Amino acid sequence: MAHSKNRATDGKITYPPGVKEISDKISKEEMVRRLKMVVKTFMDMDQDSEEEKELYLNLALHLASDFFLKHPDKDVRLLVACCLADIFRIYAPEAPYTSPDKLKDIFMFITRQLKGLEDTKSAQFNRYFYLLENIAWVKSYNICFELEDSNEIFTQLYRTLFQVINNGHNQKVHMHMVDLMSSIVCEGDSVSQELLDTVLVNLVPAHKNLNKQAYDLAKALLKRTAQAIEPYITNFFNQVLMLGKTSVSDLSEHVFDLILELYNIDSHLLLSVLPQLEFKLKSNDNDERLQVVKLLAKMFGAKDSELASQNKPLWQCYLGRFNDIHVPVRLECVKFASHCLMNHPDLAKDLTEYLKVRSHDPEEAIRHDVIVSIVTASKKDLSLVNDHLLNFVRERTLDKRWRVRKEAMMGLAQIYKKYALQAEAGKEAAKQISWIKDKLLHIYYQNSIDDRLLVERIFAQYLVPHNLETTERMKCLYYLYATLDGNAVKALNEMWKCQNMLRHHVKDLLDLIKQPKSDSYNKTVFSKVMVITRNLPDPGKTQDFVKKLAQVLEEDEKIRKQLETLVSPSCSCKQAEVCVKEVTKKLGSPKQPSNPFLEMVKFLLERIAPVHIDTESISALIKQVNKSIEGTADDEDEGVPTEQAIRAGLELLKVLSFTHPVSFHSAETFESLLGCLKMDDEKVAEAALQIFKNTGNKLEESFPHIKSVLLTVLQHKAKKGPPRQAKYAIHCIHAMFSNRDTHFAQIFEPLHKSLDTDNMEQLITPLTTLGHLAMLAPEQFAAPLKSLVANFIVKDLLMNDRIPGKKTTKLWVPDDEVSPETLAKIQGLKLMVRWLLGVKNNQSKSGNSTLRMLTAILSSDGDLTEQGKMGKPDMSRLRLAAGCAILRLAQEPCYHEIITLEQYQLCALVINDECYQVRQAFAQKLHKGLCRLRLPLEYLAVFTLCAKDPVKERRAHARQCLVKNINLRREYLKQHAAVSEKLISLLPEYVVPYAIHLLVHDPDYVKVQDIEQLKDIKEALWFVLEILMAKNENNSHAFIRKMVENIKQTKDGQCPDDPKINEKLYTVCDVAMNIVISKSTTYSLESPKDPVLPARYFTQPDKNFSNTKNYLPPEMKSFFTPGKPKAANVLGAVNKPLSATGKMQTKLSRMETISNASSNSNPSSPGRSKGRLVNDAENSALEKKGILNFICCIVSPSETEKPSRGRKRGAAANQDEKGQESKPKRGRKKAANTSTDDAEDQWGEDSSMAEASMETEDEQNSPPKKGRRGRPPKSAASKDETPSKGRRGRRKTAPPVDEENEEEQEEEEDDEDDAGSENMEVKPKGRRGRKPSGGRSRAAANQEEESEEDMDTAQQSEEEEDESIDSSTKVSFLSPQN
Repeated sequence: MAHSKNRATDGKITYPPGVKEISDKISKEEMVRRLKMVVKTFMDMDQDSEEEKELYLNLALHLASDFFLKHPDKDVRLLVACCLADIFRIYAPEAPYTSPDKLKDIFMFITRQLKGLEDTKSAQFNRYFYLLENIAWVKSYNICFELEDSNEIFTQLYRTLFQVINNGHNQKVHMHMVDLMSSIVCEGDSVSQELLDTVLVNLVPAHKNLNKQAYDLAKALLKRTAQAIEPYITNFFNQVLMLGKTSVSDLSEHVFDLILELYNIDSHLLLSVLPQLEFKLKSNDNDERLQVVKLLAKMFGAKDSELASQNKPLWQCYLGRFNDIHVPVRLECVKFASHCLMNHPDLAKDLTEYLKVRSHDPEEAIRHDVIVSIVTASKKDLSLVNDHLLNFVRERTLDKRWRVRKEAMMGLAQIYKKYALQAEAGKEAAKQISWIKDKLLHIYYQNSIDDRLLVERIFAQYLVPHNLETTERMKCLYYLYATLDGNAVKALNEMWKCQNMLRHHVKDLLDLIKQPKSDSYNKTVFSKVMVITRNLPDPGKTQDFVKKLAQVLEEDEKIRKQLETLVSPSCSCKQAEVCVKEVTKKLGSPKQPSNPFLEMVKFLLERIAPVHIDTESISALIKQVNKSIEGTADDEDEGVPTEQAIRAGLELLKVLSFTHPVSFHSAETFESLLGCLKMDDEKVAEAALQIFKNTGNKLEESFPHIKSVLLTVLQHKAKKGPPRQAKYAIHCIHAMFSNRDTHFAQIFEPLHKSLDTDNMEQLITPLTTLGHLAMLAPEQFAAPLKSLVANFIVKDLLMNDRIPGKKTTKLWVPDDEVSPETLAKIQGLKLMVRWLLGVKNNQSKSGNSTLRMLTAILSSDGDLTEQGKMGKPDMSRLRLAAGCAILRLAQEPCYHEIITLEQYQLCALVINDECYQVRQAFAQKLHKGLCRLRLPLEYLAVFTLCAKDPVKERRAHARQCLVKNINLRREYLKQHAAVSEKLISLLPEYVVPYAIHLLVHDPDYVKVQDIEQLKDIKEALWFVLEILMAKNENNSHAFIRKMVENIKQTKDGQCPDDPKINEKLYTVCDVAMNIVISKSTTYSLESPKDPVLPARYFTQPDKNFSNTKNYLPPEMKSFFTPGKPKAANVLGAVNKPLSATGKMQTKLSRMETISNASSNSNPSSPGRSKGRLVNDAENSALEKKGILNFICCIVSPSETEKPSRGRKRGAAANQDEKGQESKPKRGRKKAANTSTDDAEDQWGEDSSMAEASMETEDEQNSPPKKGRRGRPPKSAASKDETPSKGRRGRRKTAPPVDEENEEEQEEEEDDEDDAGSENMEVKPKGRRGRKPSGGRSRAAANQEEESEEDMDTAQQSEEEEDESIDSSTKVSFLSPQN
């Protein structure tokens, strides 16, 4: 090499053969030609050519002169660069250039030439590629390591390569660039921050999107040099993240984007960086935490990411951010969940608990996104989510925010359609989410019209898609109905009923519009508009739109005709679709994309359009039922036993017969139903009979060939069929045939003559039939019925015990174990009451006689003859029958007026019967009558006595009954201003005087000043006052106080001259007053009205008497704890429909009520309060059902009632009982003494009995002997609220299906009760002589509050107040399992 240098100093340049001197004196073209020859020479040389290397050394030095390096021609520069690259190759490892400055100039020159790689279509591209390949292969740039300016050289090289790389380059170009750059990183001593930035900047999203090839190049480089470059990357992040030195790099602001990209490229690049992120997750800076969370969400959620398993501390730290105080952080965590669930199912378990907490987040957006995340993962693959996650979605269907509820409901609907209807994941997946259909329908019990409309939409689009072909649609509906739980079935029935009702309202509006205008026209139309408005979202805004629609209908005949077609009973599903399209098209405007009026019309059309059911659909449904009957259906494949499918199909047809009766008018349908009547399955035959009753009004004239066959079947069933079928047969004849009197006579006469007490089993059906005949045609059979009741029912049947009952300690047994004699007696009682209800007057004093008979049964514990022959279960049945019969009679104004106060008290005490099933069934009947506004307000006070019930569930149910009835009456008063003068019969606050009266005459209240007894009184009053005082509407607290003060100025109306009774009255008033004072801050204000007291219960106040004495013992003061009523609980209960508004179900599948662990809802029908009892336009219907009639017939406050017979004696007996602390007798002896003789004499004189709409056989009550109230001691009850062995009956009964004719419905419910009582399981005998026990105060109140958590989800339906992350701050009415 020294020799070479000597040669170089000679200055003589040797050119390759054929190449002349290259200088500035030749032209550019000639220079290029000569340089090409030089390039060729250097290309052919190798490193071993020592002579040639020495020969061309000066040429090599010459080519590196400024003349060439700064030559203006790019071709010259390119050729020189190629020569220099070869020179570095040939002379490696020693370069012929020794000057650092020269080396820098040469490499900067070569770097500039590499820019030529950008144009791949250039003629010189191959030479540029050769240049790149050469320097990459030789690693020429490694010479610069020793130069001071090496960083500048490398940085410029990197920048150049990243700039020129493009999609026109092939893989070789990419590879050589990576080789060139990686050698610098791997073989150099260090990587400067500037050089690192040059690489990393290509990973920043903005740059990445601009030049994808540069990103790929940087990615390949980092992968190749991961181990070498990792320390420098770590140092960079350490400077920025830990030390906060953002000035070290311009990329500091992109640090989190870089971490994500580097992790995706090679996780090893961040081995030392990830622990720094754990520190950043706990930063006090909200924005910084948010950025780190966003970063880690992408890192953990990436498809192939193993970060969670590789770095568990970081994963756990990240999960902790689900509970971050900053809302956007929690929101980001929740959004991440769906990606994580989809890409990493193994992490679902870790996420579940955190998502559970976030599903109760106070922030609406977070709860919403929890639903979105879970649903998104579910729709991708159901196996990605566990049952817990789906349960979170289920819970959110009850969220307080509509947006969250809607998302949860729609999400569940989409999941159901995909995996259950379309079966995309097989039968197991369909089974896993089979609960969804029930849950979605349970939401129909919500009070919000938005929820109900969404359920209707979901049903039409997802559960039974309306766009399916008719046969397929009916098959889908058939099997859906067969697999729904009892409460979902009721919700679906209610949905059809509400839609049908709205359809009728629209039809009424159309009829009104067509009528000639009169003075009352506008008022009538407005009334109907208001009715329709209440069935649509946001009534405040909708009202104007419905008014506008009414105007449009007046002016536009085409739209009116389309709507008339739509609401016509004969409208087909296809016609409905056409009508909806035409109306929306006509009302829509392309110029106005957002049209609230059109949206409202769409809501209305959506509700009234019959998109599922028409004549063709009913025919297809009947065929589907017939297939099941014939055994050719796919019942087993659908997971439904054939028998269950047939029953469900007939039940479905029965419901549709109420809402779409015209669709049944075809010979094929009626013939199929006729075949069902002849089946052995009693349930199927019953359903068929009901369908005939609902749809057969034109059968006599339209289908005479069916009529003749049907009549014979009906007459046979009325005479010899099962009791329920006999009942329906009578109602069918009444509804379908014009000459019904003749047919009734043909049935009545033989049955009347054949009655025989020797065969009790054969007596039940005739008594049932005769009872219904007595109700439907009381005048036709007036004389024989009077004789029948007096001589047969009373003397022969009720006053004799023929067969001794089984000796048992049980208080209740299933139906099949009840003696035929007892069942016959129950039917006898029902016959009497039904007859009275048919007569509807008390001119013959038959009502008085019947009431004395019923109260005698109650007073004698159900053993009317007191011969001791009856078994305890039979006595329980008769007590229940008597109690329910009195309730039934009390619903008729003419009989309510004659019920004495003693009889009212005896009836009320049935709710404290010793038998659990008696208490349960009686409470259900009581609630049902009150909900219909058929029972007078004083019967609402009966629930006050439930505060003493030892079973938590019964107290909870009573509380819910109070809540619903109080709110129903308040709503009724708001919407019926015309009845405001009857406030005393409707205003809920007026229940207080009746509650005080009942507690004053409570047999357990013996010692006036006894602390324990007064504590019970206080708990009972608080039981009702807590609900009444939850809202201080119109200063109601002051009104209640004033009412109690007024009562204290009167005397007891029943025993006005009894000082002890009056002292009790004033003491109870003081208890009530102290409760009001302790729980209200506004009680002292002026009362909005002067309360009017019921004249029967209290004497007129003595103006000369001022009762200011405090009758409470001083020790009682400590039991009145100050504080407001628990509004949250009350509001929760308000929103929770009741479990026991209706009939007891008929089979184990329906009567075995839902356990607390069930997710099934158990609400009462919401339409009753929101539809039937609310609309002015339905007044005529209300009158028909006796509601308004009843209101008008309530005894007015000013009226005084003449004391009924026996009241004085009852009062005296009551006084006698006061001296007996442990066993108050409640006048039983007196009633018992008169029960046999008086009843017989009475019925000898006037035997007029009416029939009550059917009150359940299973639900009969009587006040126990010796005054025992059936309240097991709380000391025993408190230890274990759940019944121990044999105490199995504490279950909630599901609410009823609403039907058109309420009286007939009640009849049907009664008989269902008769059939279903076998499912009311036996409770252990309670000690009926309950000693007044202490200690109920707060503990009992707490139990009552807790009891709401034990109700079903539908009872808990509306309340999910997720107001705080901390669960202790929110009120939830969901059971833990739900």
